[in-house]
Amino acid sequence: MSGLRMSAKVFAVAALLGGIAMVLASLSSARAQEAAVLFRNVRIFDGKGSALSAPSSVLVRNGVIEKISTADVTATAEVIDGGGRVLMPGLIDAHWHAMLVRPTPAAALGDVGYNNLLAGSEATATLMRGFTTVRDMGGPSFGLKRAIDEDLVAGPRIYPSGAIITITSGHGDFRQLTDLPRTIGGMLSRMELVGGSMVADSPDEVRVRAREQLMQGASQVKLTAGGGVASPFSPLDVSTFTEPELRAAVEAADNWGTYVVTHAYTPVAIQRSIAAGVRCIEHGHLMDEASAKLIAEKGVWLSTQPFLDLSGAAALGPSEQDKMRQVVAGTDRVYALAKKYKIKTAFGTDVLFSKALADRQGSMLAALTRWYTPAEALAMATSANAELLSLSGLRNPYPGKLGVVEEGALADLLLVDGNPLENIALVEDPAKNFVVIMKAGKIYKNRFAR
Repeated sequence: MSGLRMSAKVFAVAALLGGIAMVLASLSSARAQEAAVLFRNVRIFDGKGSALSAPSSVLVRNGVIEKISTADVTATAEVIDGGGRVLMPGLIDAHWHAMLVRPTPAAALGDVGYNNLLAGSEATATLMRGFTTVRDMGGPSFGLKRAIDEDLVAGPRIYPSGAIITITSGHGDFRQLTDLPRTIGGMLSRMELVGGSMVADSPDEVRVRAREQLMQGASQVKLTAGGGVASPFSPLDVSTFTEPELRAAVEAADNWGTYVVTHAYTPVAIQRSIAAGVRCIEHGHLMDEASAKLIAEKGVWLSTQPFLDLSGAAALGPSEQDKMRQVVAGTDRVYALAKKYKIKTAFGTDVLFSKALADRQGSMLAALTRWYTPAEALAMATSANAELLSLSGLRNPYPGKLGVVEEGALADLLLVDGNPLENIALVEDPAKNFVVIMKAGKIYKNRFAR
């Protein structure tokens, strides 16, 4: 009996301690939710306009911008005195490959564990460059996204596409000739097993592969409608999916309340995509006047990149570098057509297989001033990109307003030492010029902290 009484006492003490732990955890959680940050004496670039605000205060609470005022704001909060610096939205990259930035093409098919750790390190570096959100345009980023969302890894919000859906010999098919012939319904290739891309050669196969990405949490679905630079057996000029195949993906995505994007450089790939109901064209560097006009008339988005040199082709072979030259040659034209027809244009970088190039993410944004004012370039990388992200509707993993500094918006913010509307080159050196980096109301960098 004494043993039973002792066991009962031990159990009671354990239960009491467990209850205390739960209360303390609850209080800790409540304090975290109530945590607030007050930015004082900042001038605001709201993500849309062409001028800064008067000196203002911005109160952030529970991950949301609660109040903006030119009058003094009193609140129980951590105070950051901006000293007249510029507060702006976190940057958004609309064409990113979170899992494919640092490995070589061969290594990307290798050790999954190592590649995930590599991607986690790059995700933190991406956030520290001021990019608080990325739209992932192909790769097995679902696990990385989860780790970031659970605060296991510091990184940007990720809007994942999952595996790129391609055809046999299409852009994204990285198999070798020794992997042929493909057995329909047979074993998957290595690239498919790791979730980098999926081969689909009929409307039914496309439908299955699109639904698989949606099942895993894709916020949008990506297909390659034409040839690409990095794929060894994919000439740049070819058109890949048929219109019925593209339409199968559009139907699957539409049933889930979201949309399809296509990798497309040429007029045929662009026009076929639009005929099938695709809502965003990636790249478009070889488009013609008729294609640009069609994009504008249909209200389709153009997500393109300021490719100005061959630095992105360093890890590629001679034939791939030749394809990259063709793309670079089309950069001025694609932006000229986008401006001429007032196309809804998003900014992205499409960095692959190069940490050095990723480090220049901000420089690629600054390069937009070859065609746009600094304010237009920054708006493209903030509010315009956020508008594109909202096409994912109920599949949006981060409901709320991104890309702007306004009351009720999600608190993804940068405090800049200088005025990027006058000197956009400030974004090229984020380590020096981004004094505070905040995502979802949490401070990830604060040079004022002691």
